[in-house]
Amino acid sequence: MLIRAGYDIRFEADGPVPVLALLSVHPSRQRDLRTTHRITASPDVPLYDFLDGFGNLCTRMTIPAGGIALSCDILVEDSGEPDIVVPDAPQMAIEDLPDEVLQYLLASRYCETDRLLATAWSLFGNTQPGWARVQAIVDFTHHHIAFGYHHARSNKTAWDAYQERQGVCRDFAHLAITLCRCVNIPARYCTGYLGDIGIPPIDAPMDFSAWFEVYLGGRWYTFDARHNRPRIGRILMARGRDATDAALTTHFGPALLTRFDVHTDDVTG
Repeated sequence: MLIRAGYDIRFEADGPVPVLALLSVHPSRQRDLRTTHRITASPDVPLYDFLDGFGNLCTRMTIPAGGIALSCDILVEDSGEPDIVVPDAPQMAIEDLPDEVLQYLLASRYCETDRLLATAWSLFGNTQPGWARVQAIVDFTHHHIAFGYHHARSNKTAWDAYQERQGVCRDFAHLAITLCRCVNIPARYCTGYLGDIGIPPIDAPMDFSAWFEVYLGGRWYTFDARHNRPRIGRILMARGRDATDAALTTHFGPALLTRFDVHTDDVTG
């Protein structure tokens, strides 16, 4: 299937503001691109790309005084298959995990494992290790948090989401990631496009989405605590320990978001 995806974003600023942006398709999906991937900036300012320590394609730029508009429109070929489900995927012993995976067991900015450690073991310590334990965590998170865009807050952590029981997709991901790490399952944060493909249309503005991946049986698998069902058409943009590493934009100065339009549509045929 073919998916058309992209965005139109505008920031206002009184003076020059350096920006780090993760607004490109992740390198792992670039072979699926069927059109040129290009971020268009208006006014036309220099854009510089590099790969960060998590393998994300990052773009550096400076918002000029007055502001900047950023846009992108791409066609991506997708298998059309839902997220893989492997109920017998086993949980690995920590001593058998690859070195590069160990960081996804540790606490991070939005995932305070120390504050949720006892809770995680009390809730999931008696579940079957592996896929069943992750699914139990996803089920719990899905029902524990009420979704609402008005619940969004940039400084909300997994502990906050657990206490407040409300949030947006990144809060679902942060809480599930933290609970997984607490019971020794490596988990990492993901963000990207996820349109209403293969499901009834949702009457809400389109947005980027957050989900997470866990390491079981020697490979990474996708889970989504907000939707709690395999979905079709995920287009990964960035991964990291939490939203700090995968923030779509990080500003080094004051800038106001004044336009935010995202589109993700199945255009097969």
